[in-house]
Amino acid sequence: MTLRALLLDFNSYFASVEQQLRPELRGKPVGILPVMAETTCCIAASYEAKRLGIKTGTTVAEARRLCPRVVFVEARPSVYVEMHHRLMDVVNGVIAITEVLSIDEVVCELTGSWRREDVAVKLAREAKARIRDRVGECLTSSVGIGPNRFIAKMASNMQKPDGLTVVHQEELPQALYRLNLGDIHGVGRAMLARLERHGLHSVEALCQADRATLRRIWGGVEGERLYDRLRGVDVPVVPTRRGSIGHSHVLPPTLRYDQGAYAVLSKLTQKAARRMRAEGFMAQRLEVWVDWRHREPWVAEGRFNALSDTLGFLRILDTLWAERPRGREPIKVGVVLKGLTRANQASLPLFPEADAPHPRALPGLDAVLDRLHQRFGNDAIYFGGAFRAIHEAPMRISFNHIPDLTLEEDAAHPALSSSRHL
Repeated sequence: MTLRALLLDFNSYFASVEQQLRPELRGKPVGILPVMAETTCCIAASYEAKRLGIKTGTTVAEARRLCPRVVFVEARPSVYVEMHHRLMDVVNGVIAITEVLSIDEVVCELTGSWRREDVAVKLAREAKARIRDRVGECLTSSVGIGPNRFIAKMASNMQKPDGLTVVHQEELPQALYRLNLGDIHGVGRAMLARLERHGLHSVEALCQADRATLRRIWGGVEGERLYDRLRGVDVPVVPTRRGSIGHSHVLPPTLRYDQGAYAVLSKLTQKAARRMRAEGFMAQRLEVWVDWRHREPWVAEGRFNALSDTLGFLRILDTLWAERPRGREPIKVGVVLKGLTRANQASLPLFPEADAPHPRALPGLDAVLDRLHQRFGNDAIYFGGAFRAIHEAPMRISFNHIPDLTLEEDAAHPALSSSRHL
């Protein structure tokens, strides 16, 4: 039957990049940390560390217990982004990339003669070889080839690291039975618990459930789409609409007090506003949240007419921050801009509130600041509330967001070019 998708998943990407750029790390268990602190956890781990039980979410203390010789490295997001672009250029030179799914995962649509197994496998091997020769031997990948994206993704998980697996439609769904439920794309912790409540404790049980059962468990048509995808049906990908832009940061010990937490929130708000304007949006809600040590998190939200200027968001942040609980130690903070609407489609209010920031109050100031940030870096000029945290809250990489270095990198100089001297 027809093969329609090739998915390439880079193995332990952050750790592999570090091992490629720093030969002294090769062959060693490496844990990547957001900040070098004993109170944080690993955001990535090398395969040497994974074999010892260290994985994403493992605390520093637990990682040391599992492997006293583990090497911790502070994450360098800008380096990973630049390496990503180099890798994409190499892959694109072999087979056209249809969509970049995340910083370490791309999918290529197979058309014409590429749908033949021998041709698809040859393309995958050639991509792997070019990456090894032109970027480095540490940047291995697992490739899955299948009748749709979903099965290609599942196939890429079947042989790690550095694997290549082909799954044909006539082999489904039996070929998936050896996977764990948590390996199924779209089954997170909450969905895993829901499946178990319905008596589905294995992939085999999931595949044997009928369409109506999966619709009921998923609470809608997505359950039916999963039923089809598990059988290799090429279900169209439903386009998603961006609903929010946000940033969060684990506070270092030196900023775990009210003024320190506020400074980080101010910087996060300014970063989110820059990103939002660059993507052509305005926001109608601002959410701020704080995780406290040994206390329940605090969340507050402000609602307003569509807004885009940074100073307006900072004023709303001030209002929300005044409502925070007192006498607690903040551990992690975050800001999310919600209710996004395209700037060219936003309606101005007929009767704006007297004390509300005008949605386009300072377009000139924002335009000037955005140009300065693009030219000199995001820490070149900023609103003073972020002063205590100007060297904190660096660029981060989320699962489905690849940062734009011209928007989100604090330094104005390229990161990967300088790292070559390590």
